[in-house]
Amino acid sequence: MSLTRDFTPFDSRNEPSAHPARRAFPKSWGAEYLGNSEVSFRVWAPEIERLRLRIHGRNREMLPAGDGWFTLTTEGIEPGTHYQFIMPDGRLVADPASRAQGGGIDGPSLVVDPAHYHWSRRDWKGHAWEEAILYEIHIGTFTKEGTFRAAMNRIEELSALGITMLQIMPVGQFPGERGWGYDGVLPYAPHHAYGSPDDMKAFIDAAHRHGLSVMLDVVYNHFGPRGSMFDPYVPSFFDPDRDTPWGPAINFSQRQVRQFFIENALYWLEEYNLDGLRFDAVDQIVDDVADMHFLAELGERVRREVTGRRRHLVMEDHRNITGYLERNVAGEAFSYDAVWNHDVHHAAHVAATGETVGYVSTFADNPVAHMAKGLAEGFVQQGQDLRGEQKGEPSGRLSPVAFVNFLQNHDQIGNRAEGERLISLADPQMLRVMTAMLMLSPQIPMLFMGEDYGERQAFRFFSDYSDALAKATWDNRINEAAHFGGVPAHVLKPEDIADPNDPRTFEGSKLQWEHSRDGDAVIFRTKLAELIAKRRTHVIPGLRAVRPHSGQIFETDRAVIAIDWQLADRILQLRANLSGQRKWVPPVRGDIFHAEPWNLSAIEGLPGHSMIMAVSRTERER
Repeated sequence: MSLTRDFTPFDSRNEPSAHPARRAFPKSWGAEYLGNSEVSFRVWAPEIERLRLRIHGRNREMLPAGDGWFTLTTEGIEPGTHYQFIMPDGRLVADPASRAQGGGIDGPSLVVDPAHYHWSRRDWKGHAWEEAILYEIHIGTFTKEGTFRAAMNRIEELSALGITMLQIMPVGQFPGERGWGYDGVLPYAPHHAYGSPDDMKAFIDAAHRHGLSVMLDVVYNHFGPRGSMFDPYVPSFFDPDRDTPWGPAINFSQRQVRQFFIENALYWLEEYNLDGLRFDAVDQIVDDVADMHFLAELGERVRREVTGRRRHLVMEDHRNITGYLERNVAGEAFSYDAVWNHDVHHAAHVAATGETVGYVSTFADNPVAHMAKGLAEGFVQQGQDLRGEQKGEPSGRLSPVAFVNFLQNHDQIGNRAEGERLISLADPQMLRVMTAMLMLSPQIPMLFMGEDYGERQAFRFFSDYSDALAKATWDNRINEAAHFGGVPAHVLKPEDIADPNDPRTFEGSKLQWEHSRDGDAVIFRTKLAELIAKRRTHVIPGLRAVRPHSGQIFETDRAVIAIDWQLADRILQLRANLSGQRKWVPPVRGDIFHAEPWNLSAIEGLPGHSMIMAVSRTERER
């Protein structure tokens, strides 16, 4: 069986070698189809003395192989065959590293030939990170059908808009039919309701044909409340002394556990030809025992082993630390390309909506100044004492592209009490100003699905649990709404919020693509396309190898943002007035290439809810 890690490195022009037409990653866990109807099964379960395999209606004894491993190689097994493992108490469980399930986490796993799919875009090399314009999607609600195949039909128009990179919310097999994906159980298997492994590969292949990179959101900090196939049979997989806010913590001090998740990252990047991964809430990944932290090892392994093409690693980390985001003098990331910048979102949300509850309350004292600091230096909280909390590290030396900025994402919309989008909360002109600032500032911009055409359909949290777990999930909605906002005065109990387990909550969160053809939506999308085109012309060419401390904030009125960024070959200048009255702003040099409203010059200051962006070449470039 051929590997997919046999690429040659980038040459001096950063040109990748051709991809293989068929791709397979040989995992050390689970079932591996070896060809010629032969399959190898391998599972780590150190607390178990006996493990059996049920396949073709027969029970087969697996053989101890040392260090807690059980193995079995058998013939006469074709792709599509159902199998399960039999625990000592007789319970049948899925393969923890299953590539596909025959109907959910409680059903049988399927033997898969990963090299079956024939990739059509063998010359695909991906986008450089500074070219990234991210678009976050949830497969189940992105289309009415909620499948990979249906999502393929929307790729072309996103490419035409100028989007360069899709970010898919987690697809690892989770309980039930519907959910956000962050409560996964089988992280190697695409969720059965979305389609087969080949369906997911076809979606990624189609994106590449239309010039779009694809990133996948993965969750390595916990399993969902239904647990995993390891629980309760392999307690060594979990940290007995710690829990996360969402479930038992993973025990990364175990080499086999580290291997399970590092291989999962390599598996998605290689077997599915993905262009990158986004790691959920890495601040909940604790690894105090190993010589090299799990995250450092994961990043190093990906950089070393996935070669011959561009690949990007992004993290969500609420600690505001900088060590994983360092770059070399050429602007290339040593480990992780970027981090989600919640600080800028929170400050922008307060400025745009006036809401000051929950997570955004820390930024309520001076949201415009906080937003300016985040745009100029990365994090807002850089170790200073904000409301008694020490958080973060100085980040001004980092490249602007080490930060992913957004006005909305799945959390910030879906965890609200009623799932409202920003378009329903902010003044329309303020939203236009904020959107222009997002798209034209040097950080990497991210949109949430539907934001491109002004979707007003709510996006709520939804799941598919029953009994006590369903009630607990519903009860938790009040707590989440208190953190994320939007709690109306009449909401006093969970019953006042849409039941996350009601199928109607899921159906009511799907995009209404038919409205994207309405007049206002067409105007909305046309303006966004113009912003993206301007970003490509005036911003992206200056983002390679930006020097440290590139952003300079000018002292001005507390409602005004005035920043100059010294990029690689140009100076980018933002002036924005987020108040309702005219304000003086520091003058700009060079050419104004965008203004909201369109006819501003900033000679006599800026009217309320307005902005301009200008660019000038450096003396070196002239």
